[in-house]
Amino acid sequence: MELPAAISEGDTIEELKANMKEVIQLVMESIEEKTEPDQKIVIEIPI
Repeated sequence: MELPAAISEGDTIEELKANMKEVIQLVMESIEEKTEPDQKIVIEIPI
């Protein structure tokens, strides 16, 4: 999966997972702030 600006690291897998959750949340909040209140946000995750 690729989400522009969602870059992080960690000393352990657990730390990496926690850091990635945080950075994804921050990116999503940024996208939401730039979106009109009634505009739908669609994120496609390729399998």
